[in-house]
Amino acid sequence: QVQLVESGGGLVQAGGSLRLSCAASGRTFNDNGMGWFRQAPGKERHFVAVISWNGGMTDYADSVRGRFTITRDNAKNTVYLQMNRVKPEDTAVYYCAVHRGFRGNSNSDEYNYWGQGTQVTVSS
Repeated sequence: QVQLVESGGGLVQAGGSLRLSCAASGRTFNDNGMGWFRQAPGKERHFVAVISWNGGMTDYADSVRGRFTITRDNAKNTVYLQMNRVKPEDTAVYYCAVHRGFRGNSNSDEYNYWGQGTQVTVSS
């Protein structure tokens, strides 16, 4: 059974940093793009970042570009999201997901597997 487990969320002050992890089990995703999405209370889920199968291509939402970095370690079947200079508006549940293709993109409908999410709360 495929499982994605996010970790690393928590409470952080504005301007601080957090590193989220997403570990996959049940199968390897070395040939798939992987992404991070987030959903704030009362809002829709939005794209945050994506990384291609080999890490050669990344893309970010404008709201996090220059502050967040997505990386992956295929040997560990894990994807990371380094969050720096966080802001209160980054508060959300963060989800990792596996894209159906090798590059990935911002379209959540093209992601086949999702984690359960990890809460990130940024205090001002």
